[in-house]
Amino acid sequence: MNTYRNLIIWQKAMNLVTTTYEITLQFPKTELYCLTDQMRRSALSIPCNIAEGKARNSNKDFIRFLRIALGSLFEFQTQLEIAKNIEYINQEQFQRLWNFSTEIEVMLVSFIKKINV
Repeated sequence: MNTYRNLIIWQKAMNLVTTTYEITLQFPKTELYCLTDQMRRSALSIPCNIAEGKARNSNKDFIRFLRIALGSLFEFQTQLEIAKNIEYINQEQFQRLWNFSTEIEVMLVSFIKKINV
């Protein structure tokens, strides 16, 4: 059966969420309802929108949800840079999450183009 769980892009997005949760555990407690929450929410939004879009009955709807996922990814990347700039994460953690996110970005853009044909 071809479900969202079979999509490599969804699987990679899930890895991004897991890694984000692990890394943001070290953020100051004062950030729990600020940057920590925002990074987790934007990361969570990516696989959730991929899954919801896959459940729709049309490519047009699926593309719309993939674009929302892409927007959440860009939001996450911005928050990731902020976390690096204020030294909540080190360069290695930043690079790990950045590499995950840019790989997902390329996949999302390619997937949208493929479906949009």
